[in-house]
Amino acid sequence: MSEAHAFSQAFVRGEMLPPAEAPVTERGAVKWLRENLFSSPLNALLTIVSIFVIWSVLAHILPWMVNGIWDASSLTECRAIRDERGLDSAACWAVIADRWHQLMFGFYPQDLYWRPILAFVLLGVAVAPVLYGSLSRKMLWFSLAYPFLAVWLLWGGSVWGPVSVAMGFCAGWLALRLLSTVAGTLAAVIAALLAPVLWWLFAAAPVAEYLTSVLPVGLTEVASRDFGGFMLALVIGTSAIVLSLPLGILLALGRQSNLFIINKVSVTFIEVIRGVPLIVWLFTASLLLNYFMPPGTNFDLIVRVIIMVTLFASAYIAEVVRGGLAALPKGQYEAADSLGLDYWKAMRLIILPQALKISIPGIVNTFIGLFKDTTLVVFIGLADPIGFSNLIRADTAWNGIYWELFIFIGLLFFIFCFFMSRYSLYLERKLQTDHR
Repeated sequence: MSEAHAFSQAFVRGEMLPPAEAPVTERGAVKWLRENLFSSPLNALLTIVSIFVIWSVLAHILPWMVNGIWDASSLTECRAIRDERGLDSAACWAVIADRWHQLMFGFYPQDLYWRPILAFVLLGVAVAPVLYGSLSRKMLWFSLAYPFLAVWLLWGGSVWGPVSVAMGFCAGWLALRLLSTVAGTLAAVIAALLAPVLWWLFAAAPVAEYLTSVLPVGLTEVASRDFGGFMLALVIGTSAIVLSLPLGILLALGRQSNLFIINKVSVTFIEVIRGVPLIVWLFTASLLLNYFMPPGTNFDLIVRVIIMVTLFASAYIAEVVRGGLAALPKGQYEAADSLGLDYWKAMRLIILPQALKISIPGIVNTFIGLFKDTTLVVFIGLADPIGFSNLIRADTAWNGIYWELFIFIGLLFFIFCFFMSRYSLYLERKLQTDHR
């Protein structure tokens, strides 16, 4: 065979080559840096500038925070300790160590701190089966009982007061069950709404007084004026979040209703509530709401604020849910009709689950904004964390301190808002049905 003919023959390898490592630029941290920070000359320049700005900020903030002083009884003493250590600047964290209990609990009696702590621990137990479907459904019974237990723990008094209020809901449930088989659905719903109201107006107080006289079980009463700090923000925020979601859903359904009166009442409520700032409604709750109550009625200010914040949030929730309902294709409504489902079954089984799934980001965003807006109650005389920071700074011992208090308050709000944001992402991933 000639040499030229030998070189023209194809070469076939008889064994596989061992796997080789990917190039350095295509793996590990180098790949991540190249793709996310230095993917182009412009991005590389922006990355360098951003790093310089972050380094400049942290170079001033971190020493101030790390070198902070924890053992002092006043701002003057903090400054003296700072000068002794030869520091240019140092955070006076001693104000947090000295007044943390007021920032957290307000004027709540110190020997009763176990009650709000227990109430908020039980809050986590109560919301767990609602947030995570993998838990036992039997825990939902505790979730239903928790609001009455929390009121008793926080405000104290006779245990039969919250029990008597809970009996009103039981009366509504019994009316719905009994009349749904005898009368029409509309009559059963109306009776279910009227029965609790009538019970609370005429029977709740006498029943509670009688049961208290027979079996006096209770806790030391704590007045609402003693509530404050982050505990007050949690009470108002969690109550409004829990109550505004079902009310917002009903308003969204009412706005899309074909019944003229229901539709116009829902539209008017939503537009009026959304068209007025929350601070105006808070002043309304503080100053004007008692004028609409019967003479001699002593309506607790915190309860009035919870009502107004709930109504305000429900108007925004209604629009978010309405957007989810409008995003559903018409075929979903036609599918419900083809199955012979009535309005409420179609909404409960087909329409609302899909609409709420679409609305999750907007709903959680409304909840986060609502929780942060609880700080507005400082303008109507309630001592929330911001209000207590003002009271602490009014003390001559801590007059002139600012950043340490606001950083601590901001961190508390960030923890709760970050949890809500993370849960929203978890729920979206869990309910995702496509395969993108």
